[in-house]
Amino acid sequence: RGSITSHLVRLSVPLMAGNILQTVYNLVDMFWVGRLGATEVAAVSIVFPTDWLLTSIAMGITIAGASLVAQWTGAGNREQATRLAGQTVTVAVLAALGLATLAHLLRVPLLTLLGATGELFAHTYAYITVIIWSVPFTFLFFAFGSAMRGVGDTLRPMYLTVLSNGLNILLDPILIFGWGPAPALGVAGAAWATLIARALAGFVGLAALMSGRLAIQVRPKDLLPRWSLARQLLTIGGPAAVDGAARSFSSVAMIAIVTRFGPAVTAAYGIVMRVMSLVWTTAGAVGQAVGTGVGQNLGADQPQRSRRVAWTGIALNLVVVGTGGLLGVLLAPWIVGLFVKDPTVIRLGTDFLRVSGWAFGLAGGVMVVQGAFQGAGRTGHSMILSILNRWVFRMPVAILLAWGLGWGPDGLWWSFFISDAAVFAIAALWLWRGRWARAVIQHG
Repeated sequence: RGSITSHLVRLSVPLMAGNILQTVYNLVDMFWVGRLGATEVAAVSIVFPTDWLLTSIAMGITIAGASLVAQWTGAGNREQATRLAGQTVTVAVLAALGLATLAHLLRVPLLTLLGATGELFAHTYAYITVIIWSVPFTFLFFAFGSAMRGVGDTLRPMYLTVLSNGLNILLDPILIFGWGPAPALGVAGAAWATLIARALAGFVGLAALMSGRLAIQVRPKDLLPRWSLARQLLTIGGPAAVDGAARSFSSVAMIAIVTRFGPAVTAAYGIVMRVMSLVWTTAGAVGQAVGTGVGQNLGADQPQRSRRVAWTGIALNLVVVGTGGLLGVLLAPWIVGLFVKDPTVIRLGTDFLRVSGWAFGLAGGVMVVQGAFQGAGRTGHSMILSILNRWVFRMPVAILLAWGLGWGPDGLWWSFFISDAAVFAIAALWLWRGRWARAVIQHG
């Protein structure tokens, strides 16, 4: 009920703040690691897609949890929403533990595949060995956030993100440079700061869910695995997990291409990707809010209103994220120069940001459409858009332009603009057809 725009703003602003603060983890790491040197920056840049791969593979489970909690909330069944929240915690954490263990065992061949050698390999190995084990805590926090988002509470996850990021910002220079009694851990210190901060967020989020002070209270029995509910989470979350894996594998493949151009290009790419992640988390906030609105309206049997939620979210995102892209284009040298002082890296990063910044609004629009599909439980639709963006358009175009036409790094930069523009047109057409707006829950 009520104004769609005001509801989206109310939900989006805390999500936007929380997502931006979440991205601060990586930005702060890059800022302090940049004071160590270009090789250390390249090491963090190589590990970032792998860290996100581990996070996004199982993140589909929390996406499914948010969709189902939202739809049961819209249907007025708070008991079933609570059960789904508990199962989301259990399934997500178990999946994350398995992924972290696998990544730990395979980290050496993975880094070799990504082109890390010599001194770069040593720094990369030190960073990835620690950061891998932050994944289970990340998922614990994501499960808390998805449950709260499903019931329309986006403030409490934001508060917890502020607390966690504050700790990360405090620990980064202490552990990297050895301030006070702490040893100087170098690039590994950034990973330890992130792990400790994520662990705090995960445990506090779980305690809050079980405290009885929120809109839903997860009881210990809700955490015991229930196959019927876990199967539903996995069925809906499966395509979302493939979606995340497709995005992350493409990032890993892209960094493997980028490293072939040398440390300067790799460092420039890593810095701009951090800036992009800041913009994308803003777009993702609107997408998540749209997912909540779509899910609750479908649960309340209001499909027409759910479509209006989606289109309103696209308009809002085009304005907000498009403005951010324009600022990125105008301020590119200054932005890149915040993270590194190497003039070659600044020049390359400026070129990247000035090409890709024009498509930020379009990329944000795609994320809103994906949020609408996910809120409806149509995670397969969202998965297809990700595969089209990264694998059908971006990767082939990058290879064609960079090597086939001899554009070098400029070909990599232009592949981002071309893929975002093409997939936005496809996503908008798919959303307009409207056949996705049906609930997946079965009342009674």
